[in-house]
Amino acid sequence: MINIDAIVLAAGYATRLYPLTENTPKPLLNVAGKPIIEHIIKKLNQIDLINKIYIVTNDKFEHYFKKWLDNFDAEKPIEIINDGTKSNQDRLGAIGDINHTINLKNLDNDIIVIAGDNLFELSLLDVANFFKKRKSNVIVLHDVKDFELAKHYGIVEVDNDTIINFEEKPIRPKSTLASTGIYLFPRKTISLIIKYIDQGNNPDKTGSFIEWLHKRDVVYSYISGKKWYDIGNIEQLEKANKYYREK
Repeated sequence: MINIDAIVLAAGYATRLYPLTENTPKPLLNVAGKPIIEHIIKKLNQIDLINKIYIVTNDKFEHYFKKWLDNFDAEKPIEIINDGTKSNQDRLGAIGDINHTINLKNLDNDIIVIAGDNLFELSLLDVANFFKKRKSNVIVLHDVKDFELAKHYGIVEVDNDTIINFEEKPIRPKSTLASTGIYLFPRKTISLIIKYIDQGNNPDKTGSFIEWLHKRDVVYSYISGKKWYDIGNIEQLEKANKYYREK
């Protein structure tokens, strides 16, 4: 297994969390006294093979991340990438930002991608070891155990550990397995990410790419039973704050 490059997706405008995120990017909101991004980096530090961490943001929030990084004692090299967008209307989208980073930095390692607004208790080292054994794409899932709740997430159907369907916020969910926004891609998938974008496919939803990818290559599921928070609204932010303060 070659080295891994980490991409943290942090270029969203988090309009659902206004006014909190009007002048602060969501990954820099504090949870239990430290920014969400620091919780994520602490998890990434578990993986020795990570070569570098790229945090992809936008033109509006780039200086906030650079100011944060200037005062952060990083264990691994971290680089802030500006995707050049200035508003929610012209955003590149999740896959667009992954593609932008791949091309800008000429990435040629395995890649771990993490949504910058997720908090999770699972060990990324365990996920990396699973990925190493499978030698193919991996998506981390969490069972929300409620079909009504499942309507709010990217929902996955699995057969023998492999993905057979991915649907974003389905009206009638076929399972309760939700994407946690953690993906591992071997270097061979880099060319498929570029191809997906070049074909004009949806650059905004990672789930759209996974739905496209699993028809061309094996995508394995890693199901986590540990705590997971998708910080999509004030309620989730408050729940995460309470949990991490009491830990």
